[in-house]
Amino acid sequence: MQREKREALEARKAAEKNAPEGRAYLKYVRISPRKMKIVLDLIRGKDADQAMAILKNTRRAASEYLIKLLNSAVANAEHKNAEKGLGMDTASLYVAECFVCPGPTLKRMQPRAQGRAFGILKRTSHVTLVVRERKSEKEVG
Repeated sequence: MQREKREALEARKAAEKNAPEGRAYLKYVRISPRKMKIVLDLIRGKDADQAMAILKNTRRAASEYLIKLLNSAVANAEHKNAEKGLGMDTASLYVAECFVCPGPTLKRMQPRAQGRAFGILKRTSHVTLVVRERKSEKEVG
C-alpha cells in the first residue's frame, strides 16, 4: 500500500516537473514573511489576470513586490516555453504555487531609557511564485 502511494506520488512529481510553467523568485525582500503571506493567500490558485487585478487593488506594501514578481513569472513562462517549441496560452495561466520563506534577520538595537538597549529584528523574505497553464475541459476529458 505504501509502495503504491510512493510510486503514485513520484509519478505525479515527474509529470509536474515536465509540465510547462514559469517560475520567479524574489530574495532578500525587506518585509516580514508574515505580512507577505497575507497577500500571497489572496492570489493562490487564481488566474494570472485576476491575481494581477487583486494585487493592484490591495493596499499593502507586499503587493508592490508581488506585482513585479507575477509579471516576471508570466514572462518567464512565455520565454521558456517558446524556446522549447511549446505553444503556451498566457490567458490560461494561473498561480499554481506561491509561498514565502524567511530570509536572514537583520538585528538592530534601539536605545532605551537609563542606558538600556532593546533589540529590533528586521525580518527579510524569500518569495517563490509559479504559474502554470490551466488544463481545458477538452484536454482533461
